[in-house]
Amino acid sequence: MFIFRLKRTIKLGAKSLWMHRLRSTLTALGIIFGVSSVIAMLAIGEGASRDAQEKIAQLGSRNIIIRTIKPPEDQVAGGQQQTLMEYGLTYDDAERFQNGIPDVQVIVPNRRISQQALYRNRRVSLEVVGTVPWFPNISPTRIRFGRFLSTTDMHYKQGVCVLDERVVKELFAFDDPIGQAVKVGGDYYRVVGITTEQSKTPTSPELETKDATGAKKAAGANVGAMYVPLTTVKDRFGEMSMQISSGSGGTLERVELQEIIVQVQDVDMVMGTRQSVQTLLSRFHKKNDYEIVVPLELMRQAKDFQRIFTIVLGSIAAISLLVGGIGIMNIMMATVSERTREIGIRRALGAKKKDIVIQFLSETLILTLSGGLLGMALGALIPFFVTHFGQMRTVITGSSLILAFGISGAVGIAFGLYPAYRAANMDPIESLRHE
Repeated sequence: MFIFRLKRTIKLGAKSLWMHRLRSTLTALGIIFGVSSVIAMLAIGEGASRDAQEKIAQLGSRNIIIRTIKPPEDQVAGGQQQTLMEYGLTYDDAERFQNGIPDVQVIVPNRRISQQALYRNRRVSLEVVGTVPWFPNISPTRIRFGRFLSTTDMHYKQGVCVLDERVVKELFAFDDPIGQAVKVGGDYYRVVGITTEQSKTPTSPELETKDATGAKKAAGANVGAMYVPLTTVKDRFGEMSMQISSGSGGTLERVELQEIIVQVQDVDMVMGTRQSVQTLLSRFHKKNDYEIVVPLELMRQAKDFQRIFTIVLGSIAAISLLVGGIGIMNIMMATVSERTREIGIRRALGAKKKDIVIQFLSETLILTLSGGLLGMALGALIPFFVTHFGQMRTVITGSSLILAFGISGAVGIAFGLYPAYRAANMDPIESLRHE
């Protein structure tokens, strides 16, 4: 009996809305746009968050990255000009990490230098990375063709290199790079392998336009990386670089390593090992010439930022739903006034207050839930266009769809209760007299 009455009430509500199709459609538009904006904004926020977290995860959740930075001027010889500056990470630091910290599993020392590479008549700016053969084990670098550096290359200081895919595209075009010779500086390097593209790793703002030694990069942005045995880089490039400053001549700078990557055995050991690394560095480095980057910390910060970002975006989108709800209440109040005589007739024929409440509440729910369904379809379509035309990653989650649809239903109940209550509490006699 109850199901039959409910079905009849819903049918009457749908019929009433269909009689005023234009008004019902315009009223539902507020809910449609509100729901779609909630889904679209949450999808954009989720996509940006996952993109950032994946880039950070590529650095390795068990890794601790220590980088050389140029110390502040007030820490360099009391502000006096020096002809030779020594700062940054050293081979001794790598040895101390390996022997002095029990949780360390792998140590990867790196030397990074911005240079220009020449092949035939093509020239590109790239980053020469002097590294060790086990570098791919703790980084996102993966071999696509050929091989990576070997221990033999390290021992004999071979003039071999492995190129990033981006460098290959710019430098070789349609030529096969394997076995070809690339000129960097005054030396030639034989290409033995090609790696997949790497996304840019997070770093401090001052390192965006300078390399790890503090020297300005070669003209033009570096298109990729060129991996060379660490011993070869040390032998051919040395550890000295000349920095020219206006009005004061040049300064020689000596830097042994630009980066040391430390990998621990377990994720739970990362923060403890970070503290040990900090203690060792502060003991042997009197200058502030290093920075420690912990991808695990960055990942946690990214998740916290994503949570805040989601709340802000969701709140902004929810305002449009609120506006749509107010529009629905306004229309339902007008509908109650128009149908006063109908309400009086129904009450005179035996309809109870709850029947009137259910009647008007069902009309409101039909409006909001149908608007919610259409809004979900539109909300799923907007991120597609954002991804296609804006080249931004978007991710639609099931929870965002459920949340948006649930909010639309809640708006219908919240903003439909008062008009329904007002209709139910009308005096039947006064309602029958209404013209």
